[in-house]
Amino acid sequence: MIIRDAQVHHLESNELIVNSQHGFCKGRWCLTNLLEFFDKVTGCIDTGDSVDVIFLDLAKAFDKVSHKRLLLKLKAHGIDGKLNNWIAEWLRNRTQIVCIREVMSDWLAVLSGVPQGSILSPILFLIYINDLDYGIRNWILKFADEPN
Repeated sequence: MIIRDAQVHHLESNELIVNSQHGFCKGRWCLTNLLEFFDKVTGCIDTGDSVDVIFLDLAKAFDKVSHKRLLLKLKAHGIDGKLNNWIAEWLRNRTQIVCIREVMSDWLAVLSGVPQGSILSPILFLIYINDLDYGIRNWILKFADEPN
């Protein structure tokens, strides 16, 4: 079983991913997110309740995942030991350089972000945002998809 499949199996079998998450989850997509949203909103309207909606688009969200915080969240989800150490090594010692109009910056350490295009990145991002709901009194719906 590859690492991603093992992580997904662990998260699903232990019911660790909150129900508000759509995207990167089996049987949950953008469409299920929209249907659940419309069901909740029309239900509120039918009962005469007011509805306030806030939409957030987290631009470059995959790039903003703190490696240190991600590793702590992995441990909190029961992903520790050798697998956590392997992911830490996979993220460690990444560097980047920026070039603007043929002027290059120095090489700098990359302390955040999950490598885009990797099969692991979506599941790592999902774990990273899984606790976004905690402390929210009302309902929240989340949808994440691959960055372009």
